[in-house]
Amino acid sequence: MNRTLALPLTDQICAAIRTAIRQGALAPGARLPSWQDLSAQLGVARGTVRAAYYRLTDEGLIASLGAAGTHVAHSPMQASPATADRFADLRSSLDLFGAGPPGIFQMGVPAHDAFPAKLWARLHRRAADAGALRTRYLDPRGIDALRHQIAAHLALARGLQCTPGQVFITTSFRGALGLVLQALPSARRRAWVEDPGYPVSRHGLELAGFSPVPVAVDGQGIDVGLGIALARDAGLAVVTPGQQAPLGHTLSPERRQALLAWARESDAWIIEDDYLSELHLDGRAAPALAASDTDGRVIHIGTFSKTISPSLGIGFLVAPEALIAPLMRVATYLAPPPNYAAQAALAEFLADGHYLRHLRRMKLLYRKRREVVLDALQAAGSVRAAGLAVHVPLARETDDVWLVGRLREEGFAPTALSQWYASQAPEKGLVIGITNAAAETMPSDAARLLSLIRNDFGPAPQSRGV
Repeated sequence: MNRTLALPLTDQICAAIRTAIRQGALAPGARLPSWQDLSAQLGVARGTVRAAYYRLTDEGLIASLGAAGTHVAHSPMQASPATADRFADLRSSLDLFGAGPPGIFQMGVPAHDAFPAKLWARLHRRAADAGALRTRYLDPRGIDALRHQIAAHLALARGLQCTPGQVFITTSFRGALGLVLQALPSARRRAWVEDPGYPVSRHGLELAGFSPVPVAVDGQGIDVGLGIALARDAGLAVVTPGQQAPLGHTLSPERRQALLAWARESDAWIIEDDYLSELHLDGRAAPALAASDTDGRVIHIGTFSKTISPSLGIGFLVAPEALIAPLMRVATYLAPPPNYAAQAALAEFLADGHYLRHLRRMKLLYRKRREVVLDALQAAGSVRAAGLAVHVPLARETDDVWLVGRLREEGFAPTALSQWYASQAPEKGLVIGITNAAAETMPSDAARLLSLIRNDFGPAPQSRGV
């Protein structure tokens, strides 16, 4: 409340609540604080709040329900319709992979029907109960128990030896990327990015003041020789060596050594996005690139978004010792870790062996679902698997971005292959997620998808892959 204004406090309270209702911040049915609670928060007399509530009741904006409290009226007599989100179009234009409930064929979301919900709820509830007693700030790197468990998991599952002190808990991959880009000491702002590659990394680099240098990817991963020819003096490379996104290739041993040699000789840094390496469906997953780094040039980033849930909002990074101090400064002042309960629940999930069991089950499930999708989409031509996705080829002249928008209107959520390219896309296609492919609905889903494609662009090509 602003006591310097001539407007009485009751009028100020009325105006604030009235505006919140009419702009949609207070939705119909929303419960308002009691007189006592709101008066204590605002530092005014209870009678002042009571008078404001009475006035808003007379206006038909709120209603008292006795012991159930005071709520926003479901049909406020004088309220205008809730103001639409003026930034909805902006969010939609930035949202490459779809927010909200997963759509059919959406990438980047694990199987929601296979999530151990009851187990997770029990672990989280126990952690939340314990966390209620922890009225203190957390270590900027995250809680000690989770950092220890991640270090142990990486040693066993990814061949990466690190200490818990090198592990930073972050809010997803994007949180880790933002933390690193703010902490890097290098003044050289050119950065290699895979082409095609994860658009989030490319746009994140641009926002952080880096100049991405697209480097082509082939069956052996990023072309290191081409990267050196294009930008030998770059200070950073962002790569997905385990399973390249979106093509699914693994960085070859020769390219790994060449990339590490370039970083060592150029005093450059490598960000290893360990995308889907724990969910390698064919053969044995390659060790983490950081496991072969003897010079402290690789920053390893992992996340639990693809293996557990993106709504968990937890990722991590493993820092070379030279970067621990600058990362600690940024984490302390600008990038705090996720809440205690989520971290503690995840630490127990790892410690009790639930995570590795979950990964084993998911690999079996995803192999089956990938086969179902491949069989269902055979009519689209030479479709092929790529990690946890399937590529559907489209004619070169197809506007695959427009097609994705059209498909989203029908409940589908693939991504356009051309969106992954920084340069002109040599191929057009759809990148189909397989994780939520239900066997019982897949034939009809695939048939409907192919029908929509044909209706908009004619028959799908039959002679070439993506």
